[in-house]
Amino acid sequence: MLNVGIVGAENSHTAAIARVLNVERKIAGARVTHLWGEKESLARQVAADGRIPHTVERPDDLIGSVDAAVVDHRHGKFHLPAARPLLEAGMPLFIDKPFCYRKAEGKRFLSRASQLGVPVCSFSVLPKQASFLDLARKMRSLGRIYTIVSTGTCDVNSRWGGIFFYGIHQVDMVLRLAGYEVGQVQSVSGTGKNHAAHLFFRDGAVATMNLVGAGDAPFHLSVVGSKGRADQFIEFDESIYLSGIRDFVEVFRSGRTRETVQTMLGPVAVLEALEKSMVLRRKVRVSI
Repeated sequence: MLNVGIVGAENSHTAAIARVLNVERKIAGARVTHLWGEKESLARQVAADGRIPHTVERPDDLIGSVDAAVVDHRHGKFHLPAARPLLEAGMPLFIDKPFCYRKAEGKRFLSRASQLGVPVCSFSVLPKQASFLDLARKMRSLGRIYTIVSTGTCDVNSRWGGIFFYGIHQVDMVLRLAGYEVGQVQSVSGTGKNHAAHLFFRDGAVATMNLVGAGDAPFHLSVVGSKGRADQFIEFDESIYLSGIRDFVEVFRSGRTRETVQTMLGPVAVLEALEKSMVLRRKVRVSI
């Protein structure tokens, strides 16, 4: 049995992971057995709902009790400080999106993980959905990619990291489609709660992200290439988290991940530059 611990109870993903593994039992031989929560009362409630048998007082109390851990805060700035003792203990980790709040901190963390030989992975579950994978297949026939336009819910003033909180979903999808050679980003602009962000790639491609803060906007992507275009609503799988949970459970079991420094830190670098661009009101260079 693979025993998994989770750090963080506020994020809805914690309850979802526990439901898939403990209640629905959709992945054989893997269970969430321990949970640390920001508030004891919240941790106990989430543990009861998710049939998690144990709660702990501190994140590093997971050491010696579980085989691997998920770090799952609402604000990405809390991820790596909580994960660091677990990393030093040699524990395989899935760190929820965004991986971190600052690229430099993430780079140091992944360098240490490489030194220790500890597998670490992080991703949004949106690129795991069948609808996204269908769009990625369609793109193969579009030739050279000129533009990508993404749309989705995002409050750039969110108290859980501003553009990082929901912007990570669009950024992760765009980069997995267009690549990681982003040269500059345009300052986020708009009025009221709705904004737009622009990514300029070194090969001449441009991506625009529509960040809809005024309502619940379904995720959508449009891709234009030299041989045509493709449009796709990113519809959720029947179990939206299942594919992502399968992936990180496989990382925990095998000790190997397909995620790279680029796939994990690329979105963080773009979001960090966009955050800076909002303040400076000009284009900002990106180094991924």
